[in-house]
Amino acid sequence: MTDQALRTTLAYFEAWTGGDFDKAMTYVSPDITCDAPAGRLQGAEAFRAFMGPFAGMLRSAGLRAAYGDDSTALLMYDTETALVAHAPGAERHTVHDGLITHVQIIFDRLPFEEARRGADQAR
Repeated sequence: MTDQALRTTLAYFEAWTGGDFDKAMTYVSPDITCDAPAGRLQGAEAFRAFMGPFAGMLRSAGLRAAYGDDSTALLMYDTETALVAHAPGAERHTVHDGLITHVQIIFDRLPFEEARRGADQAR
């Protein structure tokens, strides 16, 4: 057993949290499936449309845990964004031939919704 999935996942994480979302997408399969709190996304363009805006508002990210083997990796991290100061998340990745083919993302949407509502009310 190797840690290929973990290495791919960490490279992806380091790219998008380091401000290079285009590089992060090079680790993503064109046929990726993503299960997120908002529902299922199919394909790299849908995934980019979902993750790109989040990556764009990222101020910092800290990796809390990372585990993986040759086909599966799991990350737990905390992020600070323009909207929310403390936004923990977790991702489970399936990797095949060096590309992420499936992502399951877990995070709490409520702090983001509350921040957006507060910004709208301030206008």
